[in-house]
Amino acid sequence: MRRSQAIRIGRIDFTNVWPFFYYFPYERFQGEVELVTQVPTQLNAAMAAGEIDIGPISSFAYGEHCEQYVLLPDMSVSAFRQVQSILLFHRKPLSELSGASIALPTTSATSVNLLKIILQRFYGVDPVYHDAAPVLNDMMRTADAALLIGDHAIRESWLPHGWHVTDLAEEWTRRTGQWMSFAVCAVRKQAAERHPELIARVYEGFMESKRKSLGDMTALVQEAQRQIGGDAAYWQRYFSTLTYEFGPDQQAGLQLYYRYAWELGLLDKQVPIQLWNDKY
Repeated sequence: MRRSQAIRIGRIDFTNVWPFFYYFPYERFQGEVELVTQVPTQLNAAMAAGEIDIGPISSFAYGEHCEQYVLLPDMSVSAFRQVQSILLFHRKPLSELSGASIALPTTSATSVNLLKIILQRFYGVDPVYHDAAPVLNDMMRTADAALLIGDHAIRESWLPHGWHVTDLAEEWTRRTGQWMSFAVCAVRKQAAERHPELIARVYEGFMESKRKSLGDMTALVQEAQRQIGGDAAYWQRYFSTLTYEFGPDQQAGLQLYYRYAWELGLLDKQVPIQLWNDKY
């Protein structure tokens, strides 16, 4: 049963959002918040259904339901050039993928649609897409290319396989000169109206966690090594490469992403970026 006065915080089950949660002061919110951890597509659906009140969601999911949400400032998972965890593995160059079979994960909407934008708008190719479990060897048995995101992509990037590998953020920046924001932190407008003080405190908790996590990444890096593998240098570089801000540069890049998605029919409307403030 959901507590009537509690708000539900969604947490994406990937390392890329750890800085927002690693030092989050849960002890200050006894009985006031509930935490739900899921992959992005599940959180996107739960937020749209009103089952989650606040938390990181796929940027594309905000675009689909922007009339229901506002975005927390200074919170995103963004990259300028490499993201290192949104990777397309492919047998042929991108320009030769027209008619090719591409296996897509069912875990993220933003990356799937970024791939479609890149291939259709920048390369003029029209592949055939199908969903698949995020296991690279299985995906490539029946496909010419496979998209992996998050920790699945990271693990596969460490292994030798002989395929082309394209980092989608790097390709986006090369083609547009813009940042790419893969996740944003949304608040349902109803929750912001009903619990303004609590939302403000949760936001401060996120900011506190982000400051501590990025100020000294030692514990974060060690936890990533323990759970995922890899060496300390990799994780230090990974968390340093990502940007967790959502300032004018990140917003401009995301606005261009939304415009392209709308022009290609991936979104049915143009998307405004609406920011939360403590007087919402």
